[in-house]
Order: sequence, then structure tokens, then C-alpha cells
Amino acid sequence: MSFPGKVKKFAQQRVFARDAAVSQTDMAAAGTLNLQRDALYENALIAQGLKRHDAELLDQLIVQYQHRLLRYLLYLTGSREVAEDLFQETWMRVLTRGSQYNGNARFETWLFTIARNLVIDLRRKRTASSLDELCEASEDERPFEVPSEGPTPFDSLSSRENSSIVAEALLTLEPLQREVLVLRFHEELSLEEIGQVTSAPLSTVKSRLYRGLATLKPRVSSVIRIQEAK
Repeated sequence: MSFPGKVKKFAQQRVFARDAAVSQTDMAAAGTLNLQRDALYENALIAQGLKRHDAELLDQLIVQYQHRLLRYLLYLTGSREVAEDLFQETWMRVLTRGSQYNGNARFETWLFTIARNLVIDLRRKRTASSLDELCEASEDERPFEVPSEGPTPFDSLSSRENSSIVAEALLTLEPLQREVLVLRFHEELSLEEIGQVTSAPLSTVKSRLYRGLATLKPRVSSVIRIQEAK
């Protein structure tokens, strides 16, 4: 093949590769858009059902979210008895105040917000303090350096034993840091959604997340090393 022919063929290959890359990018963007549309559609259906006091929908939501909600409440309260009481109260609020959910946010974001507010109400009755006030004196909200990239304590949850270690270590954290870690890694909420649940600006959410990880990681690692050495 002559040199001009090789150049022409190379140019054609580059154009084909570019078009293929553009096509893949378009497909990925379309897939993301479809997922967003599906989520919005699901939110709208839930909002409509709650406004109608749809009992079947409520049963489905309870089945879908019961474990996540109870786990969140357990981490916030540290008491299974209290968590179970607030679990029931949360779903009562969903039933009686379902018309307040407009579908603009994910249902779980709204659900966890209700649960958190109930925890705060309970703490106010008992100690005249909100969840935030409990840590106000000890939590430093100044800018915090982001830890270097690497595995988090939650990457070790492949075994039930390690899961128990992380769960126990979480209980040693300050409540606000523990809450953010649970919402981020257990409930898989975005940082923006965590801000909605906790009524905190994004910078505060990030600070609590990074500080919590920085505190939790060495505690979990040391316990796992001790277990492995036995």
C-alpha cells in the first residue's frame, strides 16, 4: 500500500474510533438519563400512593426498608428497644403525613429524615439536647484534610466477623460522625442526600465523613490484626 493510502486508512480508522467512542459516551449518558427518569417515576408513584393512603404500597415500603431503617435507628440510639419503638413511630408518621412527600427527593431520604427528627425529639424530652448539640462541644468543624485514597473500614465487611468489628467500632465514634458513615456506606446515600437528612451543609457532611473515617480506620485495623494473630 502506498504511503498516501496508509495515511487515508489510518485517518479512516481514527474517525471510526472517534465515532465509536462518541457512541459509547452517548449510550452511557442515555443510560444515566434513563435511570434518573426511572427514579423520578418511582418517586412520583410513591408520592401518589402515600397521598391516597395506599395500604398495599405502605406494606411494600416497610418490607423494602425495614432492615435499613432499623439499623439506622440502632446506630443513632444504641438501644434496640428504643430503636424498635421509633421504628414503629416512623412508619406511623409516613402513614399520617404521607401527603408531605412530594417525590422530589428519594423516598429513603425523606424516611431517614423522619426517623432522625424522632430521635432528636426523644433526646430533647430526655436531656433537652438535640443530636447536634450532643457533639457541639467536641466536634471541630474547621476544614479537615481529606485522607489519602485507600480502603475504608467498610471494605472489610466481606465476613460476618469483620462486620461485627466495624459495627462495634462505629459505636465508639461521636454520634454525628457515626450517623454520616452509616448513611453513606450502609444506606448508600449521596453526600447531598445526607445533608438533606441531617440539615447540614455539604462541607459539614464531608468533614464529619472524613473525620469519622480517619478515626474508625485505625480502630478497625488494630482489632482485625489482633483477631488474625490469635
